Amino acid sequence: MRSLLPAMLLTLLPLFGSGAEKLSVGASLPAVSVNDQDGNKVDLAQEGAKGYLLVYFYPKAKTGGCTKQGCSLRDSWADLQKAGVQVLGVSTDGEKLQKEFKEEQKFPFRLLADKDKKVTEAFGVKGMVGFASRSAFLFKDGKCVYADHKGHTSDQAQVILEFLKSANK
Repeated sequence: MRSLLPAMLLTLLPLFGSGAEKLSVGASLPAVSVNDQDGNKVDLAQEGAKGYLLVYFYPKAKTGGCTKQGCSLRDSWADLQKAGVQVLGVSTDGEKLQKEFKEEQKFPFRLLADKDKKVTEAFGVKGMVGFASRSAFLFKDGKCVYADHKGHTSDQAQVILEFLKSANK
């Protein structure tokens, strides 16, 4: 029962959203900076200024759905790289937990530690209980070309790759 409670709470997160306006297609990549899992400062606007950048949000490192979402991107890494997509994962977890999560799952992309919730607030995905709501945003040359608020987990990479395929026809 004890291990079931966190999973149930994460399922309910969309119901407890902050009501902030979510970033939408056409919006510029927010100019916010936050540390990655190694304590290195990452400036999102600079990271996404050229080419494709996928910024995906997950509520809590090392939990079921969040692991599936990250593993989807990890397992499709070669295809994402072929399409020119860089990836940044974001949650409100601290650097230490993000580093453990990245290493345990062998993620080839960086995880951002948004402890102060600057990034989740800038994207409008901050939940009232302090977690990021599951979502993903694809930017091209600093502009949002795709916004996913449906909370894809095990098919996150496939959704992005299908979007790219249809957008490049």
